[in-house]
Amino acid sequence: MNRYILVRRLRGPAILLLIGVIALLHSTGVVDSFWRWFWPLLFILLGLIMLAERAALASEEGYSGWPFGGAPHQGTIDPNAGAGVPPYPGQPTAIVPSTHDFGNDPNGGKS
Repeated sequence: MNRYILVRRLRGPAILLLIGVIALLHSTGVVDSFWRWFWPLLFILLGLIMLAERAALASEEGYSGWPFGGAPHQGTIDPNAGAGVPPYPGQPTAIVPSTHDFGNDPNGGKS
């Protein structure tokens, strides 16, 4: 079993453990209000679990770091990008067509 699945499966028990510890502290009188302590600690715990999941995923081989389809740099890196070379040979990258005879156009090149 990989580490990501292990950390993911520990999410529920960690939240139950947090509830139990805060309830125990509340019943002994150490914590005066259960809810005032629960929500901030719950957000901290969930943030730590999410960081642990991300670290477990990053340690796996083949993880790109981008969880969505069509991830940037997913095997389509163009070594000529930004070097003034069109990305695909034979295809111009200009917005306006390079060949147009405005003299024969009835509108004079205006739409």
